[in-house]
Amino acid sequence: MEENKSKKTIEKTSQLRQDLVTGDWVVIALGRGKRPGEFAKKRQPYSALQSQCPFCFPEETEQEKDVLIYRREDGDWSLRVFPNKFPAFSRGKAIKHFEEGPYFAMDGVGYHEVVVTRDHMRQIALLDPVEVAEIIDAYQSRYIDLMSKKSVNHIEIFHNHGNEAGASIEHPHSQLMAVPVISPGIQLELDGAEQYHRTNRKCVFCTMAAWETQERKRLIFENDNFLAFCPFSSRGAFEVWVMPKAHKPYFERINNEEKVDLGEALQKSIGAIYKTLDDPAYNFYIHTSPCDGKDYPHYHWHIEILPHTATWAGFELSTGIEISTIEPEAAAEALRANV
Repeated sequence: MEENKSKKTIEKTSQLRQDLVTGDWVVIALGRGKRPGEFAKKRQPYSALQSQCPFCFPEETEQEKDVLIYRREDGDWSLRVFPNKFPAFSRGKAIKHFEEGPYFAMDGVGYHEVVVTRDHMRQIALLDPVEVAEIIDAYQSRYIDLMSKKSVNHIEIFHNHGNEAGASIEHPHSQLMAVPVISPGIQLELDGAEQYHRTNRKCVFCTMAAWETQERKRLIFENDNFLAFCPFSSRGAFEVWVMPKAHKPYFERINNEEKVDLGEALQKSIGAIYKTLDDPAYNFYIHTSPCDGKDYPHYHWHIEILPHTATWAGFELSTGIEISTIEPEAAAEALRANV
């Protein structure tokens, strides 16, 4: 009887945690609690040889003409941006709307570009922070050029690493899509930020940043301009956000000093994930205010990094509630040890 009682006292109760911005719920399933090392998963290897890589030899493999290229002192390129050879959106066409019975649609027009770094074997986790700052600079440059294009109202910048994360080519690269519609995920955050400000008279993201900086139990890294932390309501194991400390609604307005600090914070965060989880597949993306000509003073841009540590099943698909099997506090502790 005493033995059973003691077992009950050490059992951990799972938690439902609510996202402060969107109101979404996530489950932290402590009853299934895992140690940090148990989340490392062997990634699926790529079959293509490096000698056949289309991004190592973009001219020879007939990639589209560069829209941006950075060169080293020796004349070789360090980064280049070109239109996606197989774009998800048709470039430079006027939008046509059409209806079918009760349904509404429009042509999928916009811009789809690829941001490629030179070295086939050096992913972001293995780059120097200043090299990551150059990637940030390219993101900003292309964002500013595309945001004024006709029919562009939203620009999504994202990076897929590993087969499981949707990267069909091994060579490190990011993608940029400029589209006429605002994504539901961004709209949910915009609405949540505005509602929080209306109720509390302050930015919800600044509130989160101040709390994480004060408490530090979910904090991974910080410098003068940015902090990286595991969100209180992490949707998955080892999710990390990189966020400006100051209130900044628009990513494209980042200055040179901030680019250097962001390059450091992003590289440190991805490097810690790389070491802790033995190079997992992951996605990261930039969430920033739309470029539709409207003002979004209550929003706060940031980067979200999501390692692939689990597969959605029936509960997640049917409810939209995600289950994480490690506390963000424990994940942050493991990541801090590898910064």
